[in-house]
Parts: sequence; C-alpha cells; structure tokens
Amino acid sequence: MSDFDAVAHTTNHANEPTIIAQGGGWIALNKPSGASIHSENNITGFIANAERQLDQKLWPVHRLDKVTSGILLVATSAEAAAHLSAQFADRTVGKYYLAVSARKPIKKQGWIKGDMEKARNGCWKLARTLTNPAITQFVSHYDDSEKTRFYLLKPSTGKTHQLRVAMKSISAPIHGDTRYGGTDADRAYLHAYYLSFEMNGQRIEVSCLPSSTDCADSSWPALPDAWLTPMDLLS
Repeated sequence: MSDFDAVAHTTNHANEPTIIAQGGGWIALNKPSGASIHSENNITGFIANAERQLDQKLWPVHRLDKVTSGILLVATSAEAAAHLSAQFADRTVGKYYLAVSARKPIKKQGWIKGDMEKARNGCWKLARTLTNPAITQFVSHYDDSEKTRFYLLKPSTGKTHQLRVAMKSISAPIHGDTRYGGTDADRAYLHAYYLSFEMNGQRIEVSCLPSSTDCADSSWPALPDAWLTPMDLLS
C-alpha cells in the first residue's frame, strides 16, 4: 500500500493552497501563478497562507518563482525537511516542468548548459562557460490545433530563473514571461508538472496537470501520451 494519498486536481485562482497529495512527513501543494512563496510588501505569502489553512507548521524544501505554477513540496516536520532538502541538494529529485512559447526555437530538443550570470534589473543570462553550469534537458511538441509549441523541461540543477533563461537562450522565451522577452499574456506559461523523491524507503511520484481555466487569453495544449510518464522520456 502507498504511504500517500492522491487528491483530485482542483483549480485555484487566489493565493491559497490546494493539496495535490500528501504522506508521512510531506505535502505537495499546487501553487498558482503569481503567488509568492514568502510574504512580501505586506502581502501574506503562499506558505503562510497554507500554514493558516492547514493549521500546522510547514517547511518549504525547494522554491518556485512567483510566475511559476504547480507542485510545491513542503515538509511537515524539521526532520522530514532535512531529509527532503538533502535530496534537492544532491540532485536526486526528479523535476519536470511544462512551458509554452509563441516563438520558434533554434532547436527542438536536447540539452541547454551554461553558467548563469547576473544581468540588469534582477535578470540572469546564460554564459558559454561551464564552470558551474545550469543544466536543462528538454523536448518539445507542436500542437496544430493551438498553433503553438510547448515544452517538457527537466532541470538537473536548481539555479535562479534557470528555466526562464534556458528558454530565452534557444530563442523561445516563455509565453507571458516579459522579463525575458516573452510575448504578453495573462500569466507566464511555466508549470511545475511532475516530481519524484524518496520518503520512508519508498519512491514517491506526484503529478499536477496545469488547468486551462486558470488562464484568461490562452490555454495549455493537451499533453502527448509519452509526456504522462516524463521519467521515461527524460532521465
């Protein structure tokens, strides 16, 4: 028997948590796009809202950009937090993201590697050097009905803005990510889709499909069947 309980996907339009799945020592929450993890500028953050709603202390063990929606893993004890954080630090967590771009890429699949360097106004850029590189593997698919290309991304590292910069580096900035040259949209189309990690001696896999009803002027294309088990495609 699995040690966690899957929870049906629901749409969340506010800075409020929705539980995707949970088990001993952990909870996977669905973070909406536009929600900051931590409180800032007198606005209560996503974690603080989750603690209030669930009436318990939570420990975030990784991060998602404000513009990114999808799976945010939190621990429910300091011991579980240390165990899960170590897996992220050791790069043994499988992380898969979905993205949409309105631009034509210079390549449709492969690897994106390079050192991350600070640019202007809090942005980052990808360098040609490989001293301590950000590493991302990806495949893409063109959806004829939507007339757009979307991407399955697997970051091996966890650099700030890594996927956003990676997409810009292949001339396909994320739709809605105007900071990095993306076309205007109601949101940035980057979603934390699939996560695998170890807990209590078991390999846990959690998925969360993006919801088209969370988008005002665009929609997420339907996933190819092969993308439903992303670890078989990008490993």
